[in-house]
Amino acid sequence: TSNQKLKILYLWKILNENTDEEHGLTISEISEKLFDYEINSERKSIYDDIETLKNFGVDICCSHSKAYEYFIAQRSFELPELKLLADAVASSKFITEKKSLQLISKLETLTSKHDAKKIRRQVYIANRIKTLNEQIYYNVDKIHFAIAEDKQVSFKYFEYTLDKQKKFRNDGKAYIASPYALTWDDENYYMIAFYEKYNNLSNLRVDKMEDISIINDKRHENGKNFDLASYSKKNFSMFRGDELNVGFEADNSLVGVFFDRFGKDIIIFPKTASTFETHVEVAVSPSFLGWVFQFGDKIKILSPESVVNQINEQLEKIKKNYKN
Repeated sequence: TSNQKLKILYLWKILNENTDEEHGLTISEISEKLFDYEINSERKSIYDDIETLKNFGVDICCSHSKAYEYFIAQRSFELPELKLLADAVASSKFITEKKSLQLISKLETLTSKHDAKKIRRQVYIANRIKTLNEQIYYNVDKIHFAIAEDKQVSFKYFEYTLDKQKKFRNDGKAYIASPYALTWDDENYYMIAFYEKYNNLSNLRVDKMEDISIINDKRHENGKNFDLASYSKKNFSMFRGDELNVGFEADNSLVGVFFDRFGKDIIIFPKTASTFETHVEVAVSPSFLGWVFQFGDKIKILSPESVVNQINEQLEKIKKNYKN
């Protein structure tokens, strides 16, 4: 029949969608499902096609309990990996609820319908904080393309007002910047770009960008040797600040906190019986000060004096709010 040339493709589709290590199909069941696609098949031809798929690299196994059942054993993604990806999509604040559901549905096609149900059961999206900007998915794609093509981008940037309306910065005029990286930090997606007006790198929330377009101008030379790993260690919640070498004295219980934040290659040494000292490069910003404050008296800034002064100034401002 006209569909015979498609038989082996439909066979792969049937096995892929309906089988896993816990669920197999007999040759008779496979034949019935092929018939649903208007394909008549003999047992021998199905055996031959299974062998062809195996020779192609599809990991088809056969189990024998009450009858011989065929199933796909090894897939590109294991179930724990798909669960991990689905949970990352569900918990990502910068992906809208609609797009999260679409992406998770696509992830489910990478396994059997039986395991797809297990993925769906573990995912919780309702009532999570999600961006409302449906353009973010395509913003990311355009920025990636601009980086790959060494081009600048034009875009508008907005913030929300008290009445929850968008208010565009720069009087609604477009910004032009040279993108160097995209990074996910503190549950938000950021474009790190060189902005000539400030002659420095800026961190811009991708979900607050609209009308992105790629322009033909080459990216600015400043930042071409950009190191994302080093940059991320220095910046807190993607707030920019003066990069300084900051000295800390901290309680020994916070060694793991410093390793998590700055990496295990930092140099630490005992200060007292219960504290250690370390010096790291930090972009000093309000977010950095907030990070220090959360540990109370377990962290002390040793140097430079300018940062110590900032700590004291912030403490005085906070105390004024609570005097009455």
